[in-house]
Amino acid sequence: MFAIIDIETCGGRFEFRRGRITEICILKHDGLSVIDSFTTLVNPDCFISPYFTGLTGITNEMVADAPKFHEIAAKIIQMTEGCIFVAHNVSFDYGFIKEEFKSLGYTYRRNTLCTVRLSRKLLPNRISYSLGHLCASLGIEIFGRHRAEGDAVATAQLFDLLMQLKSQHAQYKNMGLEDLMARRVDKIKQYILKKLPEECGVYYFRNKAGDIIYIGKSNNIYQRATAHYNSDLKKSKKMLNDLYDVDFVLTGSELIALLLESDEIKKHKPHYNRMRKAHEFSHAIDFFRDKLGVLNLKIVPYDEANDALVSFTSYSSARERLETWIDESELCLRFCGLTGEEAQCFNHQLKKCRGICSGEEAIEDYNRRVNELVKNYRFADSDFMILDKGRRPDEYSGVLVEEGRYAGYGYFESSESFQTPEALKGLVSRKDYYPDANDLIRHFIKKGRHKIIKIKKQAEEEEYF
Repeated sequence: MFAIIDIETCGGRFEFRRGRITEICILKHDGLSVIDSFTTLVNPDCFISPYFTGLTGITNEMVADAPKFHEIAAKIIQMTEGCIFVAHNVSFDYGFIKEEFKSLGYTYRRNTLCTVRLSRKLLPNRISYSLGHLCASLGIEIFGRHRAEGDAVATAQLFDLLMQLKSQHAQYKNMGLEDLMARRVDKIKQYILKKLPEECGVYYFRNKAGDIIYIGKSNNIYQRATAHYNSDLKKSKKMLNDLYDVDFVLTGSELIALLLESDEIKKHKPHYNRMRKAHEFSHAIDFFRDKLGVLNLKIVPYDEANDALVSFTSYSSARERLETWIDESELCLRFCGLTGEEAQCFNHQLKKCRGICSGEEAIEDYNRRVNELVKNYRFADSDFMILDKGRRPDEYSGVLVEEGRYAGYGYFESSESFQTPEALKGLVSRKDYYPDANDLIRHFIKKGRHKIIKIKKQAEEEEYF
């Protein structure tokens, strides 16, 4: 059985109540034809902007007396129970419905089928796979575009066509779609993976002896863990043969998941993890001003670095990074410690160095380029806390950086967020520092989905020296 579904919303994301469902249509399909249907407007309990009214034609007045989602939730469960959830771009419709149920404290989970993905396989080389363009090219008329019932009916007609093509397609010949889904469910050992929620966190694969053989993280740990079973990699297949059980830790925050995964891999060193196992760093690129006033970069043993910009587990990886910087920023080999202190660097002869080593470039101009590079590897402030989502709606998380180094993380109730920054520091659980944690934090900050609280006020400077 299949449930072909289309929804309309008043926003692109459910998160933070920016987008809610305003209309839903469910067509129950037995593989041959539609046998039942359900369509209703939904009161989103929030304002519908003129943009989305213009797109769908659904106004605030139209939904004022419509049922709210919790009033139709039982009907949705009943209509989709035992069915494969089908939609055009299924991650959108399924994601919104799943989040609506999550807000009610209910975990909604169905196997899904995307008619966009199936169309790409069975109808290759189309200009566009949007529902409007695809249906137009196939002679399927949509009565009520961007309304749930009109789009759902069109999706059902497209689904019927795809099922006919599927029966003739070499990849699916002599194999029904329901058989494919059943085999997939059996393959992923659902009795193990059903333990995992569709939430942000870290998961642990264990073997029969209880040893941790793999650690992973994701914003949706159920989907990520399931993806291992769809991989053709030999490593994944071998790992799955050893898999016996799974554990998880919810983090709420993507950043904390990244940091916890890295820390746990260093601690347990699972057999099937390749990245972030090293907990000892042998070399660093040091950063200093010499007696001439020129900013220098130099590879040194990690313990000898006075101001380590980036740290590495081998000299070769440090050398590779420094050579990349030299090429990208036209830096001088001499002031990167790769030639004699008095020599004119070979890169100048190749016109890859602007001549700081021969007095042809002003020190200020060279230092400016070095500073631009350094800014990508330094935090704007040395002491701050990154606030992010917690594990529950009434909770926040905080990741602490002190003196330019990752210090730990903690969780606190919404009411505690109004405390002083110094008070929030007391709620943080301290963690061991590894230089690659700073890399994870820098990359996360660039995404911009967070709030930063300064712990200690610093003077504003354009340069580090």
